[in-house]
Amino acid sequence: MTDLPVQFTERMKERLGEDFSAFSASYARPPLRGLRVNPLKISAEDFLLRAPFPLGERVPWEKNAYYQDADRPGGDVYHFAGLYYLQEPSAMCAAPLLGVKAGERVLDLCAAPGGKTTQLAADMGGTGVLVANEIDYGRAKILAQNTERLGITNCMVTSLPPRLLAEKLPEYFDKILVDAPCSGEGMFKKEPNAIPEWSMENVARCAARQREILDEAAILLAGGGKLVYSTCTFAEEEDEWQVEAFLARHPEFELLEMKKLLPHEVKGEGHFAALLRKNEGAKRDARLLPETKSRAVEGCLGELLALPAGLRLFEHRTPGVRAPRFFALPEEAPALSALRCGLELGEYDGKLFRPAHALAMAYGGRANRKLILSREEAKKYLHGETVETDLGHGWCVVCVEEFPLGWGKVTAGVAKNHLPKALRMIS
Repeated sequence: MTDLPVQFTERMKERLGEDFSAFSASYARPPLRGLRVNPLKISAEDFLLRAPFPLGERVPWEKNAYYQDADRPGGDVYHFAGLYYLQEPSAMCAAPLLGVKAGERVLDLCAAPGGKTTQLAADMGGTGVLVANEIDYGRAKILAQNTERLGITNCMVTSLPPRLLAEKLPEYFDKILVDAPCSGEGMFKKEPNAIPEWSMENVARCAARQREILDEAAILLAGGGKLVYSTCTFAEEEDEWQVEAFLARHPEFELLEMKKLLPHEVKGEGHFAALLRKNEGAKRDARLLPETKSRAVEGCLGELLALPAGLRLFEHRTPGVRAPRFFALPEEAPALSALRCGLELGEYDGKLFRPAHALAMAYGGRANRKLILSREEAKKYLHGETVETDLGHGWCVVCVEEFPLGWGKVTAGVAKNHLPKALRMIS
């Protein structure tokens, strides 16, 4: 039984009344876990046919997700290949409310570690522009790794204060998701360290911070656009009352739908989400990142794989670093300082081109040379080992079955391992 904060318990008793006993009993059950199939790599139906562990029923609010209770599913080779994302089931309820479509401009304002970002990307199908912002730079790097692992091509990862984004891109986005930092009451079972950090003072601090973030989101959203505000807490100050206060400050918005998932009512740990629409305001364009013309880089890429049509290159130079990095820009990529300006393609110093891991994960299926491994062989590659092959000299994409895992470079019948060390399998 989870040992809950006394003041939290008293508040929930008062709020739930006779339902409190069922709410309290839910904490005696183990936390529920979910797996969301990545349709950018494989359909949910095909994954079910080859899933390496049993899956439960479908999560009702996410078409590609299933309940699961596997032992270390994050250590499976299919996870490294980006075939699925592990996510708490309740947390999957917010992104579908936004109803994103192909070709739209979408912002995930508080995006790390990337669960909701990757949900949005799946529905966008590689079109339009998805800006995933995380103000904490360390967490933003994890966010970038997750977008790369899932093969997302149209995402810009930024680490900017919401205020600065609002100054640069007012009334720019068609859809915005604000999964706000909160007091985390719905995470007590999954993350027990959230329990001693809980207090009414922290609830108040979170509510004040959420208010500021929502006001910036209101500036960023174009007229006619939609915004989803969500939290993983049950506190009314951060949920219903926060939405009510926002609507009072912003009469140009209306509430379309509101959900509150409680752990004794659904199969999940709990979440809150509200869908709002901005009825007044313009839609503005923004200055775009300039395309970089480079026949040399295009030639190097063409030697590796069949390039998708309409690829737009962007050259990013880091002070003190000789070899600039090249990215494939999303449609309508706005001029922003970003960790990832779209899909990273590789580095080119004028002589040698070194392909990026993200390129293999997104377009490895188009590679001219592929080294196909079984699941057991793939584990050795993921541990950093070399692989014997009869492929000729040069770069190749290493795959588990038909799914890319990373790059290898063949010399004398051996593919040297070029999987980034930070992404390798530990055990």
